[in-house]
Amino acid sequence: MNSINVGVVGVGNMGSAHVANIYKGLVPGMTLKCICDIDPGKIKKAAEFFDDSVVCFSDYDEMLESGLLDAVIIATPHFCHPKMTMDALKHGIHVLCEKPVGVDAEVVKEVNRIVGKSDKTFAIMFNQRTNPLYKRLKTIVQNGELGVIKRFVWIINNWYRTQYYYDSGDWRGTWNKEGGGVLINQCPHNLDIWQWILGMPKRIRANCEEGKYHDITVEDEVTIFAEYENGSMATFITSTGEYPGTNRLEISGSLGKAVVEDGKLTLSLLKTDERTICRESTESMPTEPYDTVIYDDEETEDGHLGILKNFANHILFGEELIAPGIEGINELMISNAAYLSSWEDRTVTLPLEPGRFTKGLLKKQEEERLILKEKSVTYEEPDLENTEYAERWKVRW
Repeated sequence: MNSINVGVVGVGNMGSAHVANIYKGLVPGMTLKCICDIDPGKIKKAAEFFDDSVVCFSDYDEMLESGLLDAVIIATPHFCHPKMTMDALKHGIHVLCEKPVGVDAEVVKEVNRIVGKSDKTFAIMFNQRTNPLYKRLKTIVQNGELGVIKRFVWIINNWYRTQYYYDSGDWRGTWNKEGGGVLINQCPHNLDIWQWILGMPKRIRANCEEGKYHDITVEDEVTIFAEYENGSMATFITSTGEYPGTNRLEISGSLGKAVVEDGKLTLSLLKTDERTICRESTESMPTEPYDTVIYDDEETEDGHLGILKNFANHILFGEELIAPGIEGINELMISNAAYLSSWEDRTVTLPLEPGRFTKGLLKKQEEERLILKEKSVTYEEPDLENTEYAERWKVRW
C-alpha cells in the first residue's frame, strides 16, 4: 500500500482546509475517499466540487461501515471527538482527531483504553509540535542545559476574537456545545506545548473570567498558577479580548533562561550554576557572566500539513508519530483542573478526583440553558478551493 484512503468528518472551516489539501494532492500518501457532514448545504456544495472518486455521506456510521476507508480525520465539535474516535477504532479505522481530544478527561480515559486494545493508529492535530523553536526548546530542557527548572511563564493573549466570531456558529462560546472558551478552543495547542516540554504539574490554581470581553457564557480570560512536585512554578495567561496581543514563553532555570518571542529563541546561559553562585559568592549583588545565543526560525514550520504527512507516513512506513492521540489527555487535564479550580475557588491537585469536573460542567451547562437564548448566527461557508490554513490557526509570535 502506497496511499491510505481517508475520510473527513466535519467540513467546516478546519475540515474543509484538510479536505482541500488532501484532494489536491498536497499530502503524499493520502487519497481523499469520503467526506461526511450533517449539514445538507455543505454536502451539496462538496458534491458539486469533487469528482466521482469522493463519496459524500450525511451519516458518520454509514461512512465507517462503507468499507471505503483506511483512516478518518475528525473535525467536528469537541463533544463529538471521543465517541467518533472510539467508533472508528472499533471499525478498524485509523484516526487523526482535531484538538481537543474531548472536553472531559474522564471520558478521554475511556478513549485511551480503547486505543490500548486497538492495533490502529490514533493521532491528534497538535500542529504546534512541528514548530522548530518549540522543538529546540524541548531538547534544551530535556538535555539539562537550563539546569534545574525554576519557573515557566507563558503570556499567550494574541488569540483575539470579535463578537462576530462567537456569533458565527451556535456552538461557539457555550458550555453545552463547545464545552468552554479560550482554554478548550484556542489554547489546547499551548497547554500541550507546556506539558510536552515540562511535563505535568501537580497543583493548579486558576481564575477563569466568563464573558469578560464578549457576550458569551464561557471564559475569555484565564490566569493559571501551577506548581510541580519539585517546587518549580508555572504561570499561564491567555485571553481572546486583548489587542494587540503578546506571545512570550520564558523558562528560567538554575543555569539561565530561554525566551521564545517574535519568531526567535533567545538562550542565556550562566557560566556557573546560580545555586552555586548564591551559596559561594562573597558579593551581595554579583554580576555574573553568561553567554547568549539567538536561534531564528531557520526551519520551515510544517504545521497542519506536517501532522497530516506524519500520520500517513506512520501508517505506511512506521514513522514515529509527532503527536500520539493518547497524549491529548494531558493538556485536557490541565484545562479541566483550571476550570474546577476557578469554579470552586480553590487549589486542585492532579490527577483530579474522578467525576468532580464532570459534575461542575453539568452545572454550568444547566445554568447556561436557563439563561441563554437561541443565538442568531451567520455561518461561514467552507472554502474547498482554498488549501491555505486560516491565519488564526497559524503560530504567531
